[in-house]
Amino acid sequence: MLRGDGMEGGFFSTTILLILITDPLGNIPFFVATLKKVRPERRNRVAVRECLIAFAALLLFLFAGRPILSVLHLSDESLRVSGGVVLLLIAIRMIFPDRGARLGEDENAPEPFIVPLAIPLIAGPSAMATVLLMATPDPRRMAVVAASITATIAVTALVFVLSTRIEKVLGDQALTAIERLMGLVLTAIAVEMLLGGVASYIRRVPG
Repeated sequence: MLRGDGMEGGFFSTTILLILITDPLGNIPFFVATLKKVRPERRNRVAVRECLIAFAALLLFLFAGRPILSVLHLSDESLRVSGGVVLLLIAIRMIFPDRGARLGEDENAPEPFIVPLAIPLIAGPSAMATVLLMATPDPRRMAVVAASITATIAVTALVFVLSTRIEKVLGDQALTAIERLMGLVLTAIAVEMLLGGVASYIRRVPG
């Protein structure tokens, strides 16, 4: 899925990685809690709107990624290591979720707009950092990543639209088990990112 010299991969592997990072199934309880005060007939519209905003944010990071790195004087290696650290923290929280308040648990909150659903629930720091790492001058590769982002957001929108039904069918325990399993896979990906970034940096150091 990931290689030591970058974040290369086909459409399928890239899409799986982004779905693991955005974690739509694990976010169902927070999505349902966030929209608890929203009228039922508006919930699907809000879900689609927030997914489109997240989609635009991820595309912005994809196509503006290299200029951002250039302006900030950041190397691919430093971003790869920092992205791996963020992914590792996200994965650990997926495996060992906090018992305190989390996103979407404020019952008095108004209808969400951008925050907290689009950003950071869907397009969070880890997703943005990953998309930044995937930015490349190769237009074919950029097209593959853009298609993967589109598929990921489509899956997320579908899951959110069907969130109430999925929650009733699977139950909290099954959703928790799925989230922890995805966390284990994401942990391996994060470690590979870290090792790849460190190895690439060592190769650059003279002597």
